[in-house]
Amino acid sequence: MNLTEPVILDGGLSNALEARGVDLSSDLWTARLLLDDPDQIAAVHRDYYLAGADVVTTASYQASVPTLMAAGLTEREAERALTSSVTLATQVRDEIAAETTRVRPPLVAASVGPYGAALADGSEYRGRYGVSAATLRDFHAPRLELLAAAAPDLLAVETIPDADEAEVLVPLLDDLGLPTWFSYSVAGTATRAGQPLSEAYAVLADSTSIIAAGINCSAPNDVMDAVRLATQATARPSVAYPNLGETWDSATHTWSGDAAFDTDLAADWVAAGARLVGGCCRVGTDQITRLAKRLVPASAPGSTPLQ
Repeated sequence: MNLTEPVILDGGLSNALEARGVDLSSDLWTARLLLDDPDQIAAVHRDYYLAGADVVTTASYQASVPTLMAAGLTEREAERALTSSVTLATQVRDEIAAETTRVRPPLVAASVGPYGAALADGSEYRGRYGVSAATLRDFHAPRLELLAAAAPDLLAVETIPDADEAEVLVPLLDDLGLPTWFSYSVAGTATRAGQPLSEAYAVLADSTSIIAAGINCSAPNDVMDAVRLATQATARPSVAYPNLGETWDSATHTWSGDAAFDTDLAADWVAAGARLVGGCCRVGTDQITRLAKRLVPASAPGSTPLQ
């Protein structure tokens, strides 16, 4: 599966839900809406498609069967809630495909967040969880199987802070065989856990399922080095969807700093090898519309992007 032209990803799900007045203070974060108000998630997916996104990511980033069971669900109910994230997005995908004229088909990526995201303590920005590879494998394997069984178009393994976690994930992904993009959260030219990105991307190089490697949930100014290092290490296209540019404080649950997301920068990322391009936290529909206009001529859908 080759990426032959820029593909526009969506923006942040959490900020789009908060803009709709949704309370995301639960440890389940956006996944709470899968239980309480799935129509809100569906509306955000629709907004991003209409803004110009080719791909939306599901509300499964912080969800797992154990965390959903901790919220009071039975194991079977938790499994259904997790897979409903894919079902919900694919229903919107199919509605958009039927309602709009798009040569470029809308796609759904099932979000696979890191182990640290389920802890809801900010450790996905640190890595080095202090658990064994077996623990990471036991956490990721059943969730990956459930999400894959729900038939998304591809998997989005995202915000991974640690190359050690990547070493666990790659064989699990290859066993499933679904097209996957894999993105680290980074600081400068290192993972959040401190490993050089050149080494972290090398972990992905022999994967048979990963179609693009890169960066998300990081500062826009860190994207270019990550794109270059990812393409060099993997000989694959890159994926790039940074935050708006602000800094997240996990203790106070607040953002601070100035926005730095710039569509002109995104054009440079594409020139350097990025093919999947969008935004993460705090990036909304306005930025995705501008991104689509900047990277897709006349904002017109082109040929099928994943082939």
